[in-house]
Amino acid sequence: MMNVESKIISREISPLLWKAGETVCTAESCTSGQISAAITSVPGSSTYFKGGIVCYTNEIKTRFLGVSQELLEEKGAVSEEVVRAMFEGALEAMETTYAIAITGYAGPGGGEEAPVGTIWIAVGDKNEVTVEKLEGDDGRDMNLAKATLVALQLLLDLLKKRHPQEEE
Repeated sequence: MMNVESKIISREISPLLWKAGETVCTAESCTSGQISAAITSVPGSSTYFKGGIVCYTNEIKTRFLGVSQELLEEKGAVSEEVVRAMFEGALEAMETTYAIAITGYAGPGGGEEAPVGTIWIAVGDKNEVTVEKLEGDDGRDMNLAKATLVALQLLLDLLKKRHPQEEE
Protein backbone atom coordinates (compact mmCIF):
# COMPACT_ATOMS: atom_id res chain seq x y z
CA MET A 1 0.00 0.00 0.00
CA MET A 2 1.38 3.37 -1.00
CA ASN A 3 1.02 6.23 1.40
CA VAL A 4 -0.79 9.35 0.28
CA GLU A 5 2.10 11.72 1.05
CA SER A 6 4.41 9.82 -1.32
CA LYS A 7 1.84 10.11 -4.09
CA ILE A 8 1.44 13.86 -3.45
CA ILE A 9 5.21 14.45 -3.64
CA SER A 10 5.40 12.35 -6.82
CA ARG A 11 2.75 14.61 -8.37
CA GLU A 12 4.97 17.62 -7.56
CA ILE A 13 8.08 15.91 -8.96
CA SER A 14 6.37 14.99 -12.24
CA PRO A 15 6.01 18.41 -13.94
CA LEU A 16 9.51 19.50 -12.87
CA LEU A 17 11.17 16.50 -14.53
CA TRP A 18 8.78 16.52 -17.48
CA LYS A 19 9.26 20.22 -18.35
CA ALA A 20 13.03 19.99 -17.99
CA GLY A 21 13.25 16.84 -20.11
CA GLU A 22 15.16 15.14 -17.31
CA THR A 23 15.11 11.55 -16.09
CA VAL A 24 15.36 9.63 -12.82
CA CYS A 25 16.09 6.06 -11.75
CA THR A 26 16.20 4.16 -8.47
CA ALA A 27 18.37 1.58 -6.74
CA GLU A 28 16.32 0.22 -3.86
CA SER A 29 17.30 -2.29 -1.25
CA CYS A 30 15.10 -2.08 1.86
CA THR A 31 12.18 -0.30 0.15
CA SER A 32 12.09 -3.01 -2.57
CA GLY A 33 10.48 -0.83 -5.24
CA GLN A 34 8.22 1.42 -3.14
CA ILE A 35 9.98 4.58 -4.35
CA SER A 36 9.66 3.47 -7.97
CA ALA A 37 6.00 2.64 -7.40
CA ALA A 38 5.36 6.10 -5.95
CA ILE A 39 7.10 7.84 -8.87
CA THR A 40 5.22 5.76 -11.45
CA SER A 41 1.84 6.26 -9.75
CA VAL A 42 1.65 9.50 -11.73
CA PRO A 43 0.29 9.27 -15.29
CA GLY A 44 2.95 10.07 -17.89
CA SER A 45 5.84 9.06 -15.62
CA SER A 46 7.30 6.90 -18.40
CA THR A 47 8.61 10.12 -19.98
CA TYR A 48 11.03 10.69 -17.07
CA PHE A 49 11.30 7.44 -15.06
CA LYS A 50 13.74 5.07 -16.81
CA GLY A 51 13.65 2.24 -14.29
CA GLY A 52 14.73 0.86 -10.99
CA ILE A 53 16.85 -1.92 -9.64
CA VAL A 54 15.62 -3.71 -6.55
CA CYS A 55 18.92 -4.88 -5.12
CA TYR A 56 17.96 -6.77 -2.00
CA THR A 57 21.13 -8.88 -1.91
CA ASN A 58 24.79 -7.93 -1.99
CA GLU A 59 25.16 -10.09 -5.12
CA ILE A 60 22.77 -7.82 -7.05
CA LYS A 61 24.37 -4.65 -5.65
CA THR A 62 27.69 -5.93 -6.99
CA ARG A 63 26.51 -7.37 -10.32
CA PHE A 64 24.18 -4.61 -11.49
CA LEU A 65 25.38 -1.50 -9.62
CA GLY A 66 29.10 -2.20 -9.50
CA VAL A 67 29.33 -1.97 -5.70
CA SER A 68 32.59 -3.69 -4.80
CA GLN A 69 32.52 -6.85 -2.72
CA GLU A 70 35.38 -5.41 -0.64
CA LEU A 71 33.33 -2.30 0.20
CA LEU A 72 30.34 -4.43 1.21
CA GLU A 73 32.52 -6.61 3.43
CA GLU A 74 34.41 -3.68 4.95
CA LYS A 75 31.56 -1.22 5.54
CA GLY A 76 28.45 -3.42 5.47
CA ALA A 77 25.50 -3.12 3.11
CA VAL A 78 23.85 -0.54 5.37
CA SER A 79 26.42 2.26 5.26
CA GLU A 80 27.00 5.69 3.78
CA GLU A 81 29.77 4.35 1.55
CA VAL A 82 27.56 1.62 0.07
CA VAL A 83 24.56 3.88 -0.56
CA ARG A 84 26.89 6.31 -2.38
CA ALA A 85 28.26 3.45 -4.49
CA MET A 86 24.71 2.26 -5.26
CA PHE A 87 23.78 5.81 -6.27
CA GLU A 88 26.77 6.14 -8.60
CA GLY A 89 26.15 2.69 -10.06
CA ALA A 90 22.49 3.45 -10.77
CA LEU A 91 23.27 6.81 -12.39
CA GLU A 92 25.83 5.15 -14.65
CA ALA A 93 23.87 1.99 -15.44
CA MET A 94 20.64 3.76 -16.34
CA GLU A 95 22.12 6.99 -17.73
CA THR A 96 19.62 9.26 -16.02
CA THR A 97 19.83 12.87 -14.86
CA TYR A 98 19.01 11.93 -11.26
CA ALA A 99 19.18 8.80 -9.13
CA ILE A 100 17.80 7.70 -5.78
CA ALA A 101 19.56 4.93 -3.85
CA ILE A 102 18.48 3.45 -0.55
CA THR A 103 19.71 0.72 1.79
CA GLY A 104 18.79 -0.10 5.35
CA TYR A 105 17.33 -2.34 7.99
CA ALA A 106 13.57 -1.89 7.94
CA GLY A 107 12.96 -4.56 10.55
CA PRO A 108 12.35 -6.61 12.43
CA GLY A 109 16.05 -7.56 12.35
CA GLY A 110 18.99 -5.20 12.26
CA GLY A 111 22.62 -5.82 11.52
CA GLU A 112 25.87 -5.89 13.44
CA GLU A 113 26.91 -2.45 12.21
CA ALA A 114 23.52 -0.76 12.40
CA PRO A 115 20.35 -1.28 14.46
CA VAL A 116 16.93 -1.79 12.94
CA GLY A 117 15.54 1.48 11.58
CA THR A 118 18.93 2.57 10.22
CA ILE A 119 18.36 3.58 6.60
CA TRP A 120 20.75 5.42 4.26
CA ILE A 121 19.40 7.44 1.32
CA ALA A 122 21.38 9.08 -1.50
CA VAL A 123 19.70 11.42 -3.98
CA GLY A 124 21.25 13.61 -6.63
CA ASP A 125 22.82 13.98 -10.04
CA LYS A 126 26.35 13.71 -11.42
CA ASN A 127 27.34 17.03 -9.80
CA GLU A 128 25.78 16.77 -6.37
CA VAL A 129 24.54 14.03 -4.07
CA THR A 130 22.73 14.44 -0.77
CA VAL A 131 23.08 11.58 1.68
CA GLU A 132 20.75 11.26 4.65
CA LYS A 133 20.68 8.74 7.47
CA LEU A 134 17.39 7.81 9.11
CA GLU A 135 17.41 6.24 12.56
CA GLY A 136 14.78 4.98 14.95
CA ASP A 137 12.50 1.99 14.70
CA ASP A 138 8.78 2.66 14.25
CA GLY A 139 8.06 -0.83 12.94
CA ARG A 140 8.80 -2.19 9.46
CA ASP A 141 5.89 -0.58 7.57
CA MET A 142 6.42 2.85 9.12
CA ASN A 143 10.19 2.69 8.61
CA LEU A 144 9.69 1.95 4.90
CA ALA A 145 6.96 4.57 4.46
CA LYS A 146 9.13 7.21 6.15
CA ALA A 147 12.20 6.28 4.06
CA THR A 148 10.19 6.43 0.82
CA LEU A 149 8.81 9.83 1.78
CA VAL A 150 12.23 11.24 2.72
CA ALA A 151 13.80 9.97 -0.54
CA LEU A 152 11.06 11.58 -2.65
CA GLN A 153 11.27 14.83 -0.67
CA LEU A 154 15.04 14.97 -1.22
CA LEU A 155 14.47 14.62 -4.97
CA LEU A 156 11.74 17.28 -4.94
CA ASP A 157 13.98 19.69 -2.98
CA LEU A 158 16.81 19.18 -5.48
CA LEU A 159 14.48 19.71 -8.45
CA LYS A 160 13.10 22.92 -6.93
CA LYS A 161 16.67 24.13 -6.44
CA ARG A 162 17.59 23.27 -10.03
CA HIS A 163 14.40 24.69 -11.57
CA PRO A 164 13.22 27.57 -9.34
CA GLN A 165 11.38 29.29 -12.20
CA GLU A 166 9.16 26.25 -12.69
CA GLU A 167 7.48 26.56 -9.28
CA GLU A 168 3.93 27.84 -9.17
